[in-house]
Amino acid sequence: MANNPHKHEEGENPPLSTETTAVAPGIPTQLPILPMRDVALFPGISGPLAVGREASVRLIEDASAGDKLIGLVAQRTPSEDKPQSRGLYTLGVAARLHRVQRLPNGTLQVLVQGLQRIKVLEYLQQEPYFRARVQPLEDEVETSKDMENLQVYLVQQFGKLVTHTPLISGELLAALANISSPGMISDIIAGHLNIPLAEKQELLEMVEVKARLAKLSTIVTRELEVMEIGQKIQSEVQTEMAKGQREFILRQQMRAIQRELGEEGEDAVLRELEERLTAAQMPAEVGKVAKHELERLRTIPAASPERTVAMTYLDWLTNLPWAITTEDTLDTVHAQVVLDEDHFDLERVKERILEFLAVRQLRPESKGPILCLAGPPGTGKTSLGHSIARALGRKFVRISLGGVRDEAEIRGHRRTYVGALPGRIIQALRQAKSRNPVFILDEIDKLGMDFRGDPSAALLEVLDPEQNATFVDHYLDVPFDLSSVMFITTANSLEPIPPALRDRMEVLELPGYTEEEKVAIAQRYLIPKQLQENGLQAEHLSFTPEAIRAVITGYTREAGLRNLERTLARVCRKDARGRTEGRREAVEVTPKNLVDFLGPRQFFAEVAERAGIPGVATGLAWTPTGGEILFVEATRMRGKGGLTLTGHLGDVMKESAQAALSYVRSNALALGIAEDLFERTDLHIHVPAGAIAKDGPSAGVAMVVALTSLLTNTRTKPVTAMTGEITLRGKVLPVGGIKEKVLAAGRAGVTTVILPQHNEKDLIDIPKEIREKMSLVFVENIQEAISAALEGEGGRQRVAVQEPPQALRI
Repeated sequence: MANNPHKHEEGENPPLSTETTAVAPGIPTQLPILPMRDVALFPGISGPLAVGREASVRLIEDASAGDKLIGLVAQRTPSEDKPQSRGLYTLGVAARLHRVQRLPNGTLQVLVQGLQRIKVLEYLQQEPYFRARVQPLEDEVETSKDMENLQVYLVQQFGKLVTHTPLISGELLAALANISSPGMISDIIAGHLNIPLAEKQELLEMVEVKARLAKLSTIVTRELEVMEIGQKIQSEVQTEMAKGQREFILRQQMRAIQRELGEEGEDAVLRELEERLTAAQMPAEVGKVAKHELERLRTIPAASPERTVAMTYLDWLTNLPWAITTEDTLDTVHAQVVLDEDHFDLERVKERILEFLAVRQLRPESKGPILCLAGPPGTGKTSLGHSIARALGRKFVRISLGGVRDEAEIRGHRRTYVGALPGRIIQALRQAKSRNPVFILDEIDKLGMDFRGDPSAALLEVLDPEQNATFVDHYLDVPFDLSSVMFITTANSLEPIPPALRDRMEVLELPGYTEEEKVAIAQRYLIPKQLQENGLQAEHLSFTPEAIRAVITGYTREAGLRNLERTLARVCRKDARGRTEGRREAVEVTPKNLVDFLGPRQFFAEVAERAGIPGVATGLAWTPTGGEILFVEATRMRGKGGLTLTGHLGDVMKESAQAALSYVRSNALALGIAEDLFERTDLHIHVPAGAIAKDGPSAGVAMVVALTSLLTNTRTKPVTAMTGEITLRGKVLPVGGIKEKVLAAGRAGVTTVILPQHNEKDLIDIPKEIREKMSLVFVENIQEAISAALEGEGGRQRVAVQEPPQALRI
């Protein structure tokens, strides 16, 4: 019996009465009323109450300081925190406080004893707690034979119930035997029953003892029947368990008899499993584990869930390609033909595959390489895996690692878990039915991690040629040799890959394609593919090379080929629709009629237009999806020498802007800028596309040129872009991503690119046609960059950098 610690609800305050004359011995006519949740106390019953509501605590404290008498009345709705007087039953019980103890959480532990039924006649107050005028109620007892029979029957039924309920002490029966009052017996039994509050309240409101005994006998009989049914069910369950144990013993005895007679009766499934274990040609260590599991399976009853687990485990062991391999096609000429058929260019990757074949010819036991193809989307990384498998004559499997966050996806779950399965590595090898496939791990840079583990850590063993010969999946719990597998991973960017994992892979960069390469790929691969997929023939629809170039420059701007293929597919679908509507003549797509298929041109060469005013320079940036151009804009206004930087710039890029301004200020006279200009001018550098984060040091040259152009009122040369890190002493340092940046400049219509002198070595990566079409200017210092970038006198002016004072030399 516990009163949940909640506050009472406020109610109306009737006029207070001072009448205190008792109408029964010991019970006054006014009592403080304590609302109770889910509890009904009977006269003669003692029990603890937990009191926590503020008003209830106040009531107990006042009562314990006075006559210690209170009224206990149950709430009609136990969930109410602040019940009104109308939310309480009218009948309750008067009780005496015997002990009050305050607990550390602020609640009171109270021991109360029920004294006599009371009826609430009128609530005299509701604040700070309920107080009411009450009327004590006496039991209405009639002496008759029926009353005696009901009392005997109730005590007997309750005695049977006590034998089935360990929570009720047997001493209670002895106490009942010494009580002659039928009303007291009924109250004691009702107080010890675990029945709903509504039934207890109904019993409490029965003043007539005979009716109370009859109702209570019905309740006790019902509870006794429920107990007996529960015990019957429990007995049946135990009988079934004993029956299963008996069947297990009999089966064991039957197997022993059959062994003695030489008639061992293995069922068909077990015989098939044993044959498959033999045919799988497992390593000796694995075979020992498999045979042990098979012997354990023979002893497991057919109805046991453990049998299914063991059967599934053995099924996985027998279906793995422990000794199945495909013979490599080591003909390098054939491999070259296959790779060239499927992919244009990508010479470095093709050379690496041919080198692998050459090594396999000289040393057949060599381990498979771990390659990582890194490049922008749409450059053919995943499809290249198919071509490599076809060139080698191997099986091909692929799993996508994008969004994988659970280590168990790689290593599998242990068999103790319900529904456990091997990881995706073992599942893919079972699918390939070969232990030396070409295995693509796609989007390895998109791996995640959370509370379930780090999948990239699990891949450390998979992608290490020195360790993967003994790779252990958690489900199999036996080593599987992955050293013959040719793993190829793909990624758009290497930065998200953990250094330890990146160190295990041989990275092959796949930069974006040039315009000429895209034209060739479209003619050889993309257009024939889209014609076939859209039900067209080559004589129905054709593209001129100029039309393809117009699509590349005007409708797509990407390093890869996906948007180009989608755009060509749109043209094919337009033509297919026209043919279904009755057109029969052949169509040739040219730059003139291209707008009829694709609508207005989407991209324009905006470099010359935007860089045509002083204070604007064109920079180059590298992104995971290829190179991009960016514009650095500078402007000035009246002020006190402040510098504002906008465009969602990172810390490194902000520092480059500060270095650029410092260089321009320190060389103001040499650049033809008045020195006092900076004291009365505020400068603002902005890099458009402010929603895109930008960072890195390679925009330093562009920032110096933009500031110099602004402050000397000199325009930058049209269609000229630049990249390079700067120092305060005017040096131009090398940067990365040169090929991607130059290709991006070409896509944007740039004809001149200013590059650091130390990046001249990267010319080998730039296609020959780009080198011939574009002017690549290499500079060692900022003076040369300004001369190459600005028009007129501003560009031809030689900048003499002032030497620092002797005391500042390091």
